[in-house]
Amino acid sequence: MKLIVPAIPPPCFKPYSEDMNILGIETSCDETAAAIVTGDRQILANVVYSQLEEHAPYGGIVPEIAARAHIDALDGIIAETMRRAGIGFDDLDGVAATGGPGLIGGVIVGIMTAKGIAAARDIPFLAINHLEGHALTVRLTDALAFPYLLLLVSGGHTQLLIVEGVGAYRRIGTTIDDAVGEAFDKTAKMLGLGYPGGPAVERAGKTGDARRFALPRPMKGRPGSDFSFSGLKTAVRRTIENLPPGPVAATDAADICASFQAAVSDVIADRTRNAIKTFREIHPRGSGLVVAGGVAANALLRATLKQVAAEQDMRFLAPPQALCTDNGAMIAWAGIERLQLGLVDALDFAPRPRWPLDPDAPKAVFAGVKA
Repeated sequence: MKLIVPAIPPPCFKPYSEDMNILGIETSCDETAAAIVTGDRQILANVVYSQLEEHAPYGGIVPEIAARAHIDALDGIIAETMRRAGIGFDDLDGVAATGGPGLIGGVIVGIMTAKGIAAARDIPFLAINHLEGHALTVRLTDALAFPYLLLLVSGGHTQLLIVEGVGAYRRIGTTIDDAVGEAFDKTAKMLGLGYPGGPAVERAGKTGDARRFALPRPMKGRPGSDFSFSGLKTAVRRTIENLPPGPVAATDAADICASFQAAVSDVIADRTRNAIKTFREIHPRGSGLVVAGGVAANALLRATLKQVAAEQDMRFLAPPQALCTDNGAMIAWAGIERLQLGLVDALDFAPRPRWPLDPDAPKAVFAGVKA
């Protein structure tokens, strides 16, 4: 005899409205973050705890340390976020958390916490793709309409995507080897500048001569919009090896950092110009060029992309620096975007270490080698 289990109807959630309060939780890497964002684009609170001190002695992120730090910090971060926002859990209309991609231990911490809050308060739970959080941030800050062209640059990703809507992404360029943020980190490590590498390289490069070292511009001038940064890292290492023995002098480090950033900016400008051409072939009326992700905080990269946008008669947008690096506000806003469309997740959602925005995009190919 077959046992028939009656279906459990979904909870009757409050319809979307501009006065909604959504809690966003971000734990995908080495920041423990939470925020409260409203349906009318107000950030009531945005709290970020950096694990920099925990990871600095290792010169990079240690996944096990990151996961434990999230466990220790998250409850307090959420409590502080609620206090700053001046609301209680009864005032929440939904909770969103990064469901991936990222370090799986940290992702699990955030997702399980969000599920517990959603279940206890009987409010919607929304599992957010971390990359989508970055992709939609300009719609929080600038109310940019779809479609637009996005350059997503971070420690783990370097992609050019056409953002056509919530959950609708078309990747037209990616790195065939290393992400640009990883290249910044390795350059800083080789020069003994510490971690995180991006801000360290930018600081050192401010006083440097970008013309001193002739570093390569991988992929520049080639068709398409794919990137490669492995060869640039190798060139930096060889440049350092050709310096006098011993610690790298401050002037040499400054010149290398300036030369490295110039090479990165030239490559990104070239690849982005090609992507704009592709974007306009698909969406002739699209006019927005957006940069997002941790590396989007780099001043030279922003200035370069602003110039490219002006040349191509496009509007250039970048989130404020505080919203470029990982944060809870971008996750809360992505939750609001999805909630408006009724895209609520079940509590059996499984955290994902990998979660591409465009799962159907072909892999990048260079010299016959797949990335």
